[in-house]
Order: sequence, then structure tokens, then C-alpha cells
Amino acid sequence: MLSQEAIAGLFSIILCLAGNISLTAGQPNCVCMQSVCSENFTCSGDWCFVSKHLENGKTIDKKGCLKEANEFCWGSITKTYGIKCCQGNMCNFNLSIWLIDEGLPEEGPSLKNLLLMILVPLFAILILIILIGLFVWKWAQSRRRHMPFGSNEGDVDFMLKNSLAGDSTLEVLLNDDCTTGSGSGLPFLVQRTVARQITLVECVGKGRYGEVWRGTWHGENVAVKIFSSRDEQSWFRETEIYNTVLLRHDNILGFIASDMTSRNSSTQLWLITHYHEHGSLYDYLQCTVLDVETCLRLATSIICGLVHLHVEIFGTQGKPAIAHRDLKSRNILVKNNKQCCIADLGLAVMHSQSNDYLDIGNNPRVGTKRYMAPEVLDEQIRMDCFESFKRTDIWAYGLVLWEVARRTIVNGIIEDYKPPFFDLVPVDPSFEDMKKVVCIDQQTPTIPNRMFSDPALSSLAKIMKECWFQSPSARLTALRIKKTLKKLSTSFHKPKYSPNF
Repeated sequence: MLSQEAIAGLFSIILCLAGNISLTAGQPNCVCMQSVCSENFTCSGDWCFVSKHLENGKTIDKKGCLKEANEFCWGSITKTYGIKCCQGNMCNFNLSIWLIDEGLPEEGPSLKNLLLMILVPLFAILILIILIGLFVWKWAQSRRRHMPFGSNEGDVDFMLKNSLAGDSTLEVLLNDDCTTGSGSGLPFLVQRTVARQITLVECVGKGRYGEVWRGTWHGENVAVKIFSSRDEQSWFRETEIYNTVLLRHDNILGFIASDMTSRNSSTQLWLITHYHEHGSLYDYLQCTVLDVETCLRLATSIICGLVHLHVEIFGTQGKPAIAHRDLKSRNILVKNNKQCCIADLGLAVMHSQSNDYLDIGNNPRVGTKRYMAPEVLDEQIRMDCFESFKRTDIWAYGLVLWEVARRTIVNGIIEDYKPPFFDLVPVDPSFEDMKKVVCIDQQTPTIPNRMFSDPALSSLAKIMKECWFQSPSARLTALRIKKTLKKLSTSFHKPKYSPNF
């Protein structure tokens, strides 16, 4: 509460101010900035004014009173003089004037501009957050589809070990919903995990490429191809193809995983595939005598695999066309159902019609000399034409077909297994050896006469010859051979009825 002395002092101040800004009869007070002004910088008049003019390069501002408004109050403002008038008590207090070309004072941002400056960045940030959220959601959905076993190796291991009893763990892993999208193998994380859980049991094959081992993974057999260091590019190429191309086919070796692992203080390149206990077709023919039905089954399955490689499949789950370039009996495996599957894509060439792109890879290794086509041996093959590579596969298929047919029994007669050109070149022929026989002498493997006594084998002999034309363009296509063999197999299984009289 204010004391009586304080209230009296405040009242006296108000009276003093009222005296200083006292109104004369009918005349308002104006702010005065002239030499004639009173001590409290006010004056009385009917009109208040503010003026500005230039004098000797200096700007002189004035404020004061007018008895009556003159014509200048409504005159235009010039570069050297200007005046504004108003009526009302102290109305010229906040009145200002600016001469032409003098410029206006900078104004602070308006409320509208201020809102725009705040809201526009906030709106942009909000849109960015929404876009990032959508991207993360799509990525998470994709990961869930492609890697259903979890985001870390512990989760993967847990899911793998808890497969349903009695089911094939590999079959579960390799179903279409669990692949990388290529339909060929497992997600990369699962590939690494599988590789680390494999136990090598026995070596089942050796060659210049490295070794093949039978391994076990959670009680199931798998094949582990360990590449030699000098064949590193083949491992890279095969891994690349299996992980980017749709190669799930009964007659193509099933790919499981690829990994670069460390064993015995050295780095090893592993390619893990399905295991087939019969081994390669080369090994199988050494100790197995075939009947005509099995011969046709083996021959048809091989060409079915080759057709799948050669044909380009269009669409989201498509694949480019692929030429094998190293087709031979050692690179073909025999399954339990007496069908074959093609293996070893380390030299494969890919081609896509959509962009006419030919991917030859970066592997200095060449194919197997014994199975090389004439145009490869005399170095006349067109490396820029994909069809050229497909035709070399057909030449090699004809040689494999010859190997199979020779081991097929007809009228109780059978030949021992021999590789193509066994009677014309050494065991390990050189490039020049093969060039002389195939290109210069233009020789082909001899077809045993006994084969012509059987209709099915006689048809196979005809196919072989059409695979061995010196001119690549004259050779059969894989699709044509497949159709011929399918028709032959159908007629072979067609029941024969004898007429009843």
C-alpha cells in the first residue's frame, strides 16, 4: 500500500505534467522543434506539421504549429523539400517525412514473412522425415522377405538349428521365399554362417582347379569345392553368377553358399553346393554300364540344363542368357534319379538382349582343350558375338553324348569308357595336338557301328554328327536337340500293343 506522502507526490507530478501540456481554448498542442518553441518543446496551433529540407547539403528537420494549413501541406514531396500536416493533440509526435531519393528505413520482417521463414523449413524437414521413413520401411520389408532368419548371425544360427525334425534343412533354406531374390542361393549372411558350420569329411576329387570335399552340415551332406589360389577368378565368377542370376533348375547344380574362409592359417575360397554321391558323369561312366533308357535320361537331362543356361528369361525373376564354355563329362554330375546337372560356371559368359550387353568376365583361364570347338582352337571365334559361345557348347555336348552312348549296351556289346579323341591325341593333349586333329584334319570321334542297330542310339548318332559341323552356324541349337530327345524318349516309353485276332 502506498503511503499518503507517496500518493500526494504522484498527484503533484500529474498536475505538473498537465500544466506543461495544457490546452488553450480549442487549440491542440504540437511537438515543436524550432527556436521559437517553449521550454517543454511544445506549441499551440490549429495544425501540427513536420517538414524537411536540404540546406547547403545538410538535412534540416522541423516540427511545429500552424495557425492554419497552407497550400504546402498538400503539395508533393520533392528531392529538396517536403512537409506533412495533421490535426490533433501531439499528432506530429510520430509523424515523419522522407524526401525523394533519400530512401526509406529498413523495416523488420513482417509477421507474414516471419511465418513463412519458420514454416517452410519445418515443412521441408517433415517431408524429408516422411520420405526417409518410407525408405526404411521398404528396406525392412525387403530384408524380412530376403533374410527371414534374423539380422545377426546368432539369430541365423538359432533358426537353422531349430528346423523341423525329419525335414531337409537345405530344402527349407533354399525355398523360394528364403533366397536373395536370385532364386539361386542363400542371403549373404546365411551363406557365411553355413560355411562356418560345415565339417569337411573326405576329399572326393582333385584337379588343377583345386579340391572337392564331401562335408556335413547339421547331418546333411554338402559338396565343398575349394579353389586353388591360381583359379581365384573362377571362384569370383561362379559366385557372381550364382548370386545374381536365376539358376534354380533341376539340371543345374544347386548352389548353397560361397565364402572366403581361413583354414590352417591360409585363406580358402569355398563354393558349397548340393552333394551327389555318384559324382561326375566322367566317374559314373567309368564303372557303370547303361541301358538305352538310362542313356536317353542322362542325355535329355544334360540338354535341358544347357537350354536353361542358353535361354534368356525376361521379367522381374528373369535371367540373362548364359554360355558355359567348359562343358565336359567332368563338369556334369549324376543325381540319384539318374538325371544329370551341369556344374562349374567359372568360365561362363552372360548376355542380355535388352541392353545388348555381353559379359565375358575377367578370367584368363581357357576351357578344356579336348572339348574345344574348331573355331576356338584356330582362334577364329567371334568374341563379340554371344551366339558364338553357345555354339561351342553344342560342340562339347556332342562329345559328351558320344561318351554316354559308348557306354550303352546294345545286343550285349559294350565298349570301355574312353574320352573323346582317345585314339588320336595323347592323354593330356596340347593345344597344337587338338588343333591338328580338329581343325587341320577335321576329324571327329568314331561312332561304333553297333549303335546304328538300335533306333534310339542311331538317332543319338545323328545328333552327334550335327553337333560337330565345322561351320558353327550349321550346328543344332540346344532347344532343337531338347525337342528331338524329348520326342525320342516319348516314343521309347510308348507301349506297344499287338493286335488281337
